[in-house]
Amino acid sequence: MSRLVRPAPLNKRLVALDGRATKPGMVWLVGAGPGDPDLLTIKAARVIGQADVIVHDGLVSSEILDLAPAAARLIDVAKRKSRHTLPQDDINQLLVALANQGLTVVRLKGGDPFVFGRGGEELAACRAAGLDCQVVPGVTAALAASASAGAPLTHRGAAQSVTFVTGHAAHGEPDLDWPALARPNQTVVIYMGLTTAGLIAERLTAAGRAPSTPALIVVNASRADEQRLPTTLGQLAETAADLSGPALLMVGEAMRLAQASEIPDAVLVRVSA
Repeated sequence: MSRLVRPAPLNKRLVALDGRATKPGMVWLVGAGPGDPDLLTIKAARVIGQADVIVHDGLVSSEILDLAPAAARLIDVAKRKSRHTLPQDDINQLLVALANQGLTVVRLKGGDPFVFGRGGEELAACRAAGLDCQVVPGVTAALAASASAGAPLTHRGAAQSVTFVTGHAAHGEPDLDWPALARPNQTVVIYMGLTTAGLIAERLTAAGRAPSTPALIVVNASRADEQRLPTTLGQLAETAADLSGPALLMVGEAMRLAQASEIPDAVLVRVSA
């Protein structure tokens, strides 16, 4: 469980009459990786250990948050589908406001800040405010899912390229190049695609990808409760039904090498039906 939010110690900082510190702080955009604390980079751990404030996603594990100094303030800005603790614009403004108090601010994001993490928007907001903003990359979920399942994202003779796309759109259907994604001998990794698995399978099949193409769904990649469900493009919607949690859909010939994890009986019945 995360520590309670506590005020950052400001008594040792010089603050001007308008509430700003005489010397601005800085913002670090830090990738926390997919969840396993052992996959956190050494640099990320060092930066977290120097933070005055950590503004973190809900998927960042408590083990990683425990690396923060005892006096650091922890602010949870978790996003869960349509429920947002803070809109993105408010998060941007929060980072700027905290740094303008002279604080070292760590924006701690699951995976990598620049892979569907909206880190580019936060970097732009900090730059527009004249703040020093540095980025620490993190292991993105697709790499962790591929490694744990033993299914390479690229593989000689099976996958000469890999494409990361999002299955989520703010309004309606994701705007993706379906014919390009349907070409054989490539791996397509879909982030945030669990609820649109049926639509994704339909569009890829209609664009020419064979229903027999191997596929893999990984839920909670790298965590103790990770689930790996090998399937096919044609069975993708059935396999995804009733699953929950952060998930990746991975489609491509190389997914034939994927190893399954323990699968609930209900899922086995549904897939084999």
